[in-house]
Amino acid sequence: MKNLASRSRQRGLSFIGLVFLVAILVAVVGIGAQSLPVLLEYQAITKAASKAAAEGNTVAEVKASFDRSAAIDDIKSITGADLQVTKVNDKVVAGFEYSRDIHLVGPAYLVYRFKK
Repeated sequence: MKNLASRSRQRGLSFIGLVFLVAILVAVVGIGAQSLPVLLEYQAITKAASKAAAEGNTVAEVKASFDRSAAIDDIKSITGADLQVTKVNDKVVAGFEYSRDIHLVGPAYLVYRFKK
């Protein structure tokens, strides 16, 4: 009798478990879909800042070069004026720092802070 009871015991996911799993999956995909453009823009900013530092010899040249690249790559988060341009061992280095917010639900936000 004991063997019969263990064979008839069901295994698997209940309906409530399935609803909970789908809700978590939708939340993860939703946050990921909103985060992807932010991360791609960060990558474009990093590339444009490196290119501007390599091309320019003065602060004004680096900032102007970054602004040209920002116009082409549709960078909206920072401008050339936001760059921190320094020289390290006779090499021009361009750095930046900014943050982006993603509204989740109600008063909840996901904040990305970038610094390079």
